[in-house]
Amino acid sequence: MLLPLIWLVSTAFKSPNENIFAFPPQWLPQEPTWANFQTVWQTHPFGQYLWNSTLVASLTVALNLLTSSLAAYPLARLNFVGRDSLFALILATIMIPFQIVMIPLYILTVQLGLRNTYVGVIFPAIASAFGIFLLRQAFLGVPKELEEAARLDGCSELGIWWCVMLPAVRPALVTLAIFVFIGAWSDFLWPLIVLDRPELYTLPIGVATLAGMFSLDWRLIAAGSVISIVPVLLVFLALQRYIIPSEIGSGVKG
Repeated sequence: MLLPLIWLVSTAFKSPNENIFAFPPQWLPQEPTWANFQTVWQTHPFGQYLWNSTLVASLTVALNLLTSSLAAYPLARLNFVGRDSLFALILATIMIPFQIVMIPLYILTVQLGLRNTYVGVIFPAIASAFGIFLLRQAFLGVPKELEEAARLDGCSELGIWWCVMLPAVRPALVTLAIFVFIGAWSDFLWPLIVLDRPELYTLPIGVATLAGMFSLDWRLIAAGSVISIVPVLLVFLALQRYIIPSEIGSGVKG
């Protein structure tokens, strides 16, 4: 599983004098160099691509967490007619491939005037059935005593959602945030369809343009790929300590 990643990083640091397709593979560069990264950064607007991807991924995470948690809370804690049927319908959409809804989404995006905008890139990922499912299951695990205590204190439903439920399911929120961030950061197909202005390109599209610009110089393509991977690793390392099952019921006094 790690061999392709190791080969990618090794290739990014290899000099033009080294054969990247040698057999057996040369895992460690004989003459490590930063020249490939400098060439990619200086000849291509990777700084703009990095900013675009960061903005799109951050907004996607924020909006997805907001909408998914607002939808999951009533599906988990409130009783209303058709609740289970509605949840089953939402869950069924997970089985629909994105390619099926891609064309209707594109038509809707164009009609709303969102083509070639950041909002147009974020639009399909504002809410997700997986996020609603994950947070609903987390909300179901919150002790009812916490909810009842908040109601006795005069807390509204939105207040319970914000002050009681969200802090109680923080590990699930962080897990969902990581999944959504990785999905938005690495998404290639939808930004490619909805964007045709280079100044709005995200990193996956920027890396793809290296293939034509440099005539398949795999060292430079590998360097661009490494640049696109590093932020994802940093986000995971920063958030992994929050993905720890906590004792939700610790706030309940016996």
